[in-house]
Amino acid sequence: MRLKSRESLTVACRCAHRGDAGWTVSQAVVDGASALEHVLRFACVDGSSALRLYEISFMTDEVTAEDLRDALADRYGSPRLATQSVSSSGAIPTYVCDNAVSSITQCFLPGTRNGTLTYLLKGSDAWVKSIVRQWQASGAEVG
Repeated sequence: MRLKSRESLTVACRCAHRGDAGWTVSQAVVDGASALEHVLRFACVDGSSALRLYEISFMTDEVTAEDLRDALADRYGSPRLATQSVSSSGAIPTYVCDNAVSSITQCFLPGTRNGTLTYLLKGSDAWVKSIVRQWQASGAEVG
């Protein structure tokens, strides 16, 4: 895990394991299937050097994504449909389950119908919202 620069707002990392042939990127298991992609995001709290986990995201195949949507509905109630428009591709079905502490957002991607699942710590702490806003507003090279 590395910062892109000294101005980086967050640290994004993937897990790896060491085997006989050296280091290999680990695949997260989501609903019994290997995730196609997974990322953990950390940010420093109020300028300290301690990093705090605030976001976990996965990409899964369509079948796993549909299973997850059903499992989330069983556990947390029907998700709110918060479809986002995409100019050339139409609308991306986006479902959100949230509470006072966190949110789980699931999107179904056009074409592949793969799903993304993002767990975001809302936090009563203003720093989480501040970091997310700064990260979204910054250029790709900054964070």
